[in-house]
Amino acid sequence: MNWYRHQAEDIVLTLHVQPDAKRSEIVGLHGDALKIKLAAPPIEGRANEALLKFIAKLFEVPLRQVELKQGSQSRHKAVAITGSKIDPKSLLDV
Repeated sequence: MNWYRHQAEDIVLTLHVQPDAKRSEIVGLHGDALKIKLAAPPIEGRANEALLKFIAKLFEVPLRQVELKQGSQSRHKAVAITGSKIDPKSLLDV
């Protein structure tokens, strides 16, 4: 599983994001990334904002503890989550 790693107190996810979907959901693995469909258009950062909210909800942390590390203009993104007790592997059981 190369789509997430632990870095100090952070969990860093490697994501492949598909904006403009009917609903936001985890699709599964896409190569070395976790694929997420987002019900938000890729306009003016709306998809990134929706992604961070979606990740915060999944990991049961406040939005301020989720940070987009790279890929703001790309489908391939890295997101860091601080202080979550949720095991990333459990997301694939959803």
